Amino acid sequence: MRSKEQAHDYRYFPDPDLLPLEIDPAQIEAIRAAMPELPDARRARYMALGLSRYDASVLVSEKETALYFEAVAQGRDAKIAANWVTVELFGALNKLGKTIEEPPVSAEALGGLIDLISSNKINNKIAKDVFQIMLETGEAAADIVEKHGLVQVTDTGAIEAAIDAILAANPDKVAEFRGGKDKLFGFFVGQTMKATGGKANPVMLNDLLRAKLEG
Repeated sequence: MRSKEQAHDYRYFPDPDLLPLEIDPAQIEAIRAAMPELPDARRARYMALGLSRYDASVLVSEKETALYFEAVAQGRDAKIAANWVTVELFGALNKLGKTIEEPPVSAEALGGLIDLISSNKINNKIAKDVFQIMLETGEAAADIVEKHGLVQVTDTGAIEAAIDAILAANPDKVAEFRGGKDKLFGFFVGQTMKATGGKANPVMLNDLLRAKLEG
């Protein structure tokens, strides 16, 4: 019933038939250099790019996911790339019953869509519509935008004209907004977006609309 705490208490002893194992330090370094990036290191690198711990953890959960993300994010905003991969792409994979190893949209094609957003050719709302068409047809984002005339409206005059028409058609709501009903701003934004087919630049639209309503 005596306690046993140390190796000698169990009467362990070195096996006399086993030769000492000696590994050359250079061999250890060679193996270390040849090892792929481990998940913890990859996660830390993604977080250094601005990703949350959660998003970074999701992206490093599988090697194929990490490789897809890195291809999409190459030369692009990592946060935007992560959002499109973890939300839009994952949603499509789940709906279609596919895996990241057989994506319905390639990393290169998704990167092309993000480029159109970054260059203000299309806004996020239009981008989601374009993504759905990409899933269905396999066409490139730029070709879809050109084919369907989805280029974002950044012409100040065109946006102002649409705003003026909406304000003229809703004088009662304009009066209510100026009387303190700030929530009506969303109504005007929605109506103007509808009038422009959802193609108005959101930032320009908001600035111009607020200037006209508060001016």
